[in-house]
Amino acid sequence: MPNTTTMNRAPKTARIRARATAVVTAGLCASVALTGAAVAAEGAHADVFASQTATSLAEATQAQAQAQEKAADVAEKKAAAQAAAEAEAKAEAKEKAWVTPISGDFALSATFGNSGDRWASTHSGQDFAVPSGTEVHTVHSGTVVKAGGNGAGDGPAYGNAIVIKHSDGTYTQYAHLSKVEVKVGQTVSTDQEIGLSGNTGNSSGPHLHFEVRTTADYGSAIDPMKFLRDQDVSI
Repeated sequence: MPNTTTMNRAPKTARIRARATAVVTAGLCASVALTGAAVAAEGAHADVFASQTATSLAEATQAQAQAQEKAADVAEKKAAAQAAAEAEAKAEAKEKAWVTPISGDFALSATFGNSGDRWASTHSGQDFAVPSGTEVHTVHSGTVVKAGGNGAGDGPAYGNAIVIKHSDGTYTQYAHLSKVEVKVGQTVSTDQEIGLSGNTGNSSGPHLHFEVRTTADYGSAIDPMKFLRDQDVSI
C-alpha cells in the first residue's frame, strides 16, 4: 500500500521550489528593468549636461572674444592718442626751437663784422659756404615779409633774398639764393625749406648770406652767430 504521506509531501516541495524560482526570476527582471531605466535616465541627463556645457562654452568664448576685442580697441585708441600727443609736443618743441639755416654740411666763411673791399661797410651777416642748389631752411617759425630779387627790396648786392619775421620780434634774412620758394605773407615753420643757395648778387662764390635783424630792413643787423648760440643752437 503506497505511503500517501510521502506522495503528498513530494509535490508540495516541488511547488515551493517552483514558487521560489518564480519569485527570484520576477525580482531579477524587476532589477534589470530598474537598472535599465536608471542607465537610460543617466544617459539622458548626460546628454542634457553635455548640451548645456557646449552652450555655456560657446557663450563664454564669445564673451571672451568680445572682451578681448574691446580691450584691443581701447589699447589702440590709447596708443593713437599717445602718439598724437607726442607728435603735438614734438611739433611744439620744434616750433620753439631755433636751428641753423643749412642742415647739411657747410663751412663758415665771412663772419659778422668783417671788413674789406668786398663790402661797402662791415659784413652784416654770416656766410655759409655751400654748393649752389643746397637747401636753405628757416631758422625759426615766422611769416615771410620780403621775398624776391633785388635783395627783396634791400638792394641788388643781396641778389635773390628772403626776410622772415619771428614771434620774438626779430627778423632773419637769407640772401644770394638761386631760387626763392616762398611768398610774402606765407607762414613758415622751423626748419622748413624756403629756397636754394646760389651765387646771385654781389657774391664771390656760391654761399648763403644769413642775417639776424631787429627790423625787416638793411642796416639793423646784429651778430647772427651770437644770437643763434643764445638760442641754444650748436654751431
